[in-house]
Amino acid sequence: MKERYIEIMITVECAEVFLLNQEKLCGHRVVDTLEEAAEFLEENMAYVCRDIKELREYMEENMDITGLSDQELIQELEVFPLKGHGYLVVEV
Repeated sequence: MKERYIEIMITVECAEVFLLNQEKLCGHRVVDTLEEAAEFLEENMAYVCRDIKELREYMEENMDITGLSDQELIQELEVFPLKGHGYLVVEV
């Protein structure tokens, strides 16, 4: 993996976004609290991409996204848009 993708220190925002949207990725609830969400993200590969360009580059290196529009890319199961900007990517 290239160094430009930084394994994140779990922020409250990342944990909150995952807690609220975890069923998108997991199909069911796997955590019930912010603390559990942070632990889940720390135990799995979680990264933050600053913008759609960085997200696309990251995803191209890790999966076949040929033909996906930016909107379709954002809707991938592993991608969680953050409130301010950027995208949390969780690989399980």
